[in-house]
Amino acid sequence: MTSLDQPTVALAGDVRMPLLGFGTWQATGQAGYDAVRAALDAGYRHVDTATMYGNEQEVGRAVRDSGLAREDVFVTTKLPPERVGRERETIEASLRALGLSHVDLWLIHWPPSGADGSVPVWRELLAARDDGLTRAVGVSNYDTAGLDELTEATGQTPAVNQIRWSPSLYDARRHAEHRERGVVLEGYSPFKSTDLADPVLVRIAAAHDVSPAQVVLRWHLDHEIVVIPKSVTPERIRANADIFSFSLTAQEMGEIDALGG
Repeated sequence: MTSLDQPTVALAGDVRMPLLGFGTWQATGQAGYDAVRAALDAGYRHVDTATMYGNEQEVGRAVRDSGLAREDVFVTTKLPPERVGRERETIEASLRALGLSHVDLWLIHWPPSGADGSVPVWRELLAARDDGLTRAVGVSNYDTAGLDELTEATGQTPAVNQIRWSPSLYDARRHAEHRERGVVLEGYSPFKSTDLADPVLVRIAAAHDVSPAQVVLRWHLDHEIVVIPKSVTPERIRANADIFSFSLTAQEMGEIDALGG
């Protein structure tokens, strides 16, 4: 399976991002390497890491050892708050650790708390993109006002905003605000705040002969929201990747949306 076999969303600059990604938070050392290899073997073509995860070296080695072509694996990493002011040094260190000439997406992991705010950091990300160190740039954990601040200051809108997202957190207005701005919403921790025993999810899962967890992931994809489940268990990694053989009806999507209150 190549990246073209999976649903993707377009980012600026003719970049396509697979809607299903593999999260690697807390997956470090050999376990982290093994998890990424298992994910790539299971068909994932998008891997999400970050400087603060401390696993870029293992992630990069797993991507190289997979035998997949570099262009078939979408790799994201992130700039941590304590590296503000050292943006170029940080992405160059990330690339060395990953063993890559570029990443596909570089994100500001959290909004900086300093008096200068996010704009100077955002300008550094844009410069790194323009210099070919990353194909696209975006942010994580930003509210809508934060997105607008960056766009108004630079004329450049973040390609992606990675935020915590799940059916119980569904916010139609916030989702619409991203769409209106051309910002791809990427959800992390899809299961952490989800009751997989919820009768709505259980009933919909039974109708498709899948698990409630697979329904949650498919719900993201059918909304064109990128999702990055994480696991170090091979069986669960494979199950989370097996979501391309069914889709949800409009009624089912509405019922799941309603779980957000």
